[in-house]
Amino acid sequence: MILGLDIGGTKTAVVVGTTRGQIRWRKQFPTMPERGFPPVFAELSASIREALSGSPERVEAISVSIGGPLNVLEGIVQSPPNLPGWDNIPLKRLLKEQFALPVYVEHDGNAGALAEFYFGAGKGHRNIVFLTMGTGFGAGLILDGKLYRGTSDTAGEIGHIRIAEDGPLCYGKAGSLEGFGSGTGMAKLAHTMFPRVWGEATTILEVYTSFTQGSSEARQVFERVGFSLGRAFAMLADLLNPEQIILGGLGMRIGDAFLPKAEEIFQLEALPQTRHACKIVPAQLGEHIGDVAALCAALNQGA
Repeated sequence: MILGLDIGGTKTAVVVGTTRGQIRWRKQFPTMPERGFPPVFAELSASIREALSGSPERVEAISVSIGGPLNVLEGIVQSPPNLPGWDNIPLKRLLKEQFALPVYVEHDGNAGALAEFYFGAGKGHRNIVFLTMGTGFGAGLILDGKLYRGTSDTAGEIGHIRIAEDGPLCYGKAGSLEGFGSGTGMAKLAHTMFPRVWGEATTILEVYTSFTQGSSEARQVFERVGFSLGRAFAMLADLLNPEQIILGGLGMRIGDAFLPKAEEIFQLEALPQTRHACKIVPAQLGEHIGDVAALCAALNQGA
């Protein structure tokens, strides 16, 4: 049994699951990172104790999925944009000291890629790209059947790539891909494009609700999102030549709003050889992907 932690900017889930990706126990709480790391860690630790006491079988390891940048092997969290104030947090060491179990930490994009590779849409493929599309926007890369982290564990930080001269300020720069592909960025984009319709506190779900009700302003926002994502898909396809680009988060939940445009742009922008070889699909694990991904740092590193 593995105890998994899925730590995001919006919510944190604590799960206990098997090496086959089956979840046996689960608890979730709002992360509220604005309160600082110590209160979040205190609530996380209390939930872990509850999970350990409630598990029907002995837990052998703790596995963490969290947004980057990270030092993966040392388990140091290095100021993720969706967790402000988490600056060089030695999360792995803190968890080992508290619970005396092996601890494995992985970038949430990588963990999502591993979950789909082991148990979902990527099963049976050797080259896949997984996109997080949550509060932040990142990628996990499986190349030639192996997880690719890069030289300093930052491979897949595509949210930081500037794809426009201007745009929502996300991940430290205006015009970054995170400003068009994350929930935070999409909401900011809606406010920027139509400030009289949506305020600074607007959420992406509010914009999507307007879209489903026929709002022309919402349709224009998602057209812009789809245009940018289509270019990003083409870039990934031409650079990495994957068999699949797998969409998590908003790609699964509200993809009908922007994927038609993204697919159109992808077909126009990508090389024929790469676009014919690559399918853009939602994560097969659906809403369970975060829970399963939380187990995958241990499954991959502890193997």
